[in-house]
This record gives sequence, C-alpha cells and structure tokens, in this order.
Amino acid sequence: MDLNRHWGIAWLSLVFALALHVADEALTGFLPVWNSLVQSARETYGWVPLPTFDFAVWLGGLVVGIALLLSLAPLVFAGKSYLRPLAYFLGVLMVLNALAHITASIYWGSLAPGVISSPVLLLAALFLLITTRRVQRN
Repeated sequence: MDLNRHWGIAWLSLVFALALHVADEALTGFLPVWNSLVQSARETYGWVPLPTFDFAVWLGGLVVGIALLLSLAPLVFAGKSYLRPLAYFLGVLMVLNALAHITASIYWGSLAPGVISSPVLLLAALFLLITTRRVQRN
C-alpha cells in the first residue's frame, strides 16, 4: 500500500476515533467532571491555566476542530510533509487524553466519562504516530 494512503487512513482513523470519543464524553457527563476538577484545582493551587466551559461552547469547539481535521485529510493523503508536526502533536495529545481517562477510571474505581471510547482513541493515535514516523523515514 502507498505510504501516503496509509498515512491518510491513519489520519482519518484518528479523526473518527476523536469524534466517537467526543460523543462518548458528551453522553456520559464529562464536562461537569472537567469543570469541577478545574475549579477544585484553582481553589487549591490558585491560578490554573485550564478553562472551564459551558456545554454549547465545549461541544461546538470540538465539532469545529473535528471538521477542520477532517478537511485536512486530502492534504494528508497527498503526503504534505508540513502536516507531520500536527500529526505528531495530535497523536501524542490523544495518547495522553486516552490514558488520562483510563487512569482516572482506575484511580476512582469506576468508569470515568469518556473511558469507553478511550481504547479506540489510543489505538488510533498510536496508528497515526507509527504511520507518520514511517512516512517521515521515506
């Protein structure tokens, strides 16, 4: 298989996994948990550089972000090398995101909001990272 095609498939896999993850978070009450954690951190440690959101702004921003990532897919399939740093950034960010949900579930002893889709997100992020590295080597 052509490496650029493989990279494009990895990119789309991450975008669709992220969309699934956002739906999972929206349906399982992630945002109230997030806002509570941020507020608690601010009370304990002072200024914390993490935002709180209302549902419409949070979901709207994520939908726009996912649409933007989806719109970049043709450029990834075309093998545009300037997208590699973004692919690495997204891959690492989504690995950390998925691991945070899994770790929170273990720590809390119950399913954290968004954890059900986290393994899919983790696998898609690793697929993108590995594929981006393979494309970069060639």
